Amino acid sequence: MKIDGKPYRSVWLDEDGWSLRIIDQTKLPWALEVPRLTDEDQVAEAIRTMQVRGAPLIGAVAAYGVALALRRDASTASLDRAVAMLGETRPTAINLRWALERMRAALHNQPPEARVAAAYAEAAAIAEDDVETCRRIGEHGLPLLQEIAARKAPGEPVNVLTHCNAGWIATVDYGTALSPIYQAHDLGIPVHVWVDETRPRNQGAALTAWELGSHGVPHTVVADNAGGHLMQHAEVDICIVGTDRVTRQGDVANKIGTYLKALAARDNNIPFWVALPHSTLDMRVRDGVAEIPIEERAGSEVAELTGRTRDGRLETVRVVAEGSPTANPAFDVTPARLVTGLITERGRCDASEAGLRALYPEKDG
Repeated sequence: MKIDGKPYRSVWLDEDGWSLRIIDQTKLPWALEVPRLTDEDQVAEAIRTMQVRGAPLIGAVAAYGVALALRRDASTASLDRAVAMLGETRPTAINLRWALERMRAALHNQPPEARVAAAYAEAAAIAEDDVETCRRIGEHGLPLLQEIAARKAPGEPVNVLTHCNAGWIATVDYGTALSPIYQAHDLGIPVHVWVDETRPRNQGAALTAWELGSHGVPHTVVADNAGGHLMQHAEVDICIVGTDRVTRQGDVANKIGTYLKALAARDNNIPFWVALPHSTLDMRVRDGVAEIPIEERAGSEVAELTGRTRDGRLETVRVVAEGSPTANPAFDVTPARLVTGLITERGRCDASEAGLRALYPEKDG
């Protein structure tokens, strides 16, 4: 995707051919910084602090973290340590475990002298797989927007509501929920995106709005609590969100607040679609509410906000009364019954075990 006309991916190898470059998402939208990561500890810290975030991107970056670890020590013990350490950085997104298990399976039986080259090759394959997967998700989601556009007056936009950030900076390229939107925009279909701010970390206001604006897609940022009102007044045609984990019965774990949008969409007869790559499907889990671990992040994310002052300075301020405790569950689970359908790289399906089995018959459960 593009930033002011220049194509970017969200992770790439530096000119030296071995160290890693990422876009520091904690600096967006105020600055575009691309730190260089040189070992697995820096990769783990980047994931933990959300310099990189988004389930597919976390998996790809962690894969490169394994390669960096093996560059220093190619032993089996080093491989196992790196996989275990990186796997503890974020508990909810299943892509992380998927990528690390794929790396271990590809490298465990390799002789140490071949492991480094094999690790970089496998990490690159994971990244390329994500790019192609997200491109295909866009292709399969595009008809949903085309069908709505066909019912509209000429030039009238398709209004899409999305939550959190499931765009290209949450993946290696294209995005999941935003991939159909980018493809529609690039084809000349009028689209407009309602962007939830997505408290407490404001991934919508800071990231989704930034990347849509950088690519030229019309959008409007709204408070999280405005979505139901917009739906009631027929200002939303379709909701499309991403996900960090989908269970075998079609339950969807995504950024906190997604469940409430699904409830509002159901009450207003608005289609609620979830875009997911194969790496986000976890057939080992059935009941998302009961079985998916929900990450509890620091209370400071709720109590404090960072923004730019009128004179250009970045400042962090407290917005919660002193002495008031905070809770910060980072995700919630939307039951399959509230999901209109799933958009995958293999096509669209019902949010159900039968629907997922039809597209992924090889998946274990």
